[in-house]
Amino acid sequence: MNASNLAIEINNLSYAYSKGDAVHDLTIQVPRGKCYGLFGRNGAGKTTTMKCLLNLLRPRGGSVRVFGLDPNKAEVEVKSKLAYVPDAVAFYPWMSVRETLDYLASFRSHWNRDTEGDLLKRFRLDASQKTGGLSKGQKTQVALIAAICPEPELLLLDEPTSGLDPIVRREFIETVIGAYQEGDPGNRTIFVSTHLITEFEGLIDEFTIMDAGRAVLTLGADQARERYQKIRARFAQAAPANEFKGAMHTRRNGRELELIVNGEGPRILAELRSLSPESLTSEALTLEEVFVATLK
Repeated sequence: MNASNLAIEINNLSYAYSKGDAVHDLTIQVPRGKCYGLFGRNGAGKTTTMKCLLNLLRPRGGSVRVFGLDPNKAEVEVKSKLAYVPDAVAFYPWMSVRETLDYLASFRSHWNRDTEGDLLKRFRLDASQKTGGLSKGQKTQVALIAAICPEPELLLLDEPTSGLDPIVRREFIETVIGAYQEGDPGNRTIFVSTHLITEFEGLIDEFTIMDAGRAVLTLGADQARERYQKIRARFAQAAPANEFKGAMHTRRNGRELELIVNGEGPRILAELRSLSPESLTSEALTLEEVFVATLK
């Protein structure tokens, strides 16, 4: 892919803490205008990767680029193009929500006050309340407002809905993030680390699954749904004990058989039909099911 079309380019990134490698030989390309998911269990290396993009950590090996720029050499220019919501949010506790947003806006060349007002109402936040008295979820809401209002070219979101209640979480993902991208189609990019994969399902264009600091799967979301299938068959007698070559997982329960397949769907379906099942169905896996199947 042409480097000019990339919002993020990570090449052979490695970073180690005293206890060992946190990220090892990671390569990711995030096209402009896409919503890219970084999935992994706790400790997989997702937050470390984001901190390297922000120049909060210096890579021990490999390189990172944001819009073609090295965050270490062009830190101000890189950070002027993005907004970041960390997994743990903190503000000056003596400031009110209003003062906090005004303070953060002072560092930006652009700030959408209409969006700010709309989000304060949507989240039911009291602008006069001190941030020190906010709950974890409310602090996250303030951080999300501060990230959206500058209308940056890139949103870096590290577990952005942590602490939000399910209703607010779903509304934020579907309405706020969706509207952010639609505000300038093809130019606004989201790079999101999350374990709430199901809730981002409709937004994710491409994703990488990390495990123990390494990328174990990188795919487009539509491609993943085509390749990964759940096949269910029911037989008149006990489910056959056949070994189905190419099946990632097989589960038998009396007369029922369930298979998870990766790219072998048509062949395995044909094999099952030859065994004359009473019923036979197949469906695409969700991205969360792909994640679980890959890491099992």
